[in-house]
Amino acid sequence: MKIGIGNDHTGVEMKREITEHLRSRGYEVVNYGTDSTESCNYPVYGERVAMAVVSGEVELGILICGTGVGISLAANKVNGVRAVVCSEPYSAKLSRQHNDTNILAFGARVIGIETAKMIVDEWLNAQFLGGRHAERVAMIMDIERRN
Repeated sequence: MKIGIGNDHTGVEMKREITEHLRSRGYEVVNYGTDSTESCNYPVYGERVAMAVVSGEVELGILICGTGVGISLAANKVNGVRAVVCSEPYSAKLSRQHNDTNILAFGARVIGIETAKMIVDEWLNAQFLGGRHAERVAMIMDIERRN
């Protein structure tokens, strides 16, 4: 599986560690983020990963900024994206099972690297359950199409 990863200046080190973690588990990782700690604008990287996901260039995306909030908001502006911000593994797992999320975001200033790895693992190991959840995801996507 190919995963796109993006980040702003606050997430450079965490991105490096998450990339290594993913590669050690056999994932291919494409870097869409900055490698500089110079201040930059997180919406650029949120959009880059989101566009890669919806175009099929990568299957899933991971985003990192200070809190995960701003970069996920930017990604969610791209049609077809269902990005979630998680600071613990349970919500990450359920976001995939119930909401079929295709981008995971978290904050380098909010969680530590070991928690980030647990969140990533739970998210990637979870599968969309479909059923009643598929109807709800379809409703969400319908809102997006109408607006």
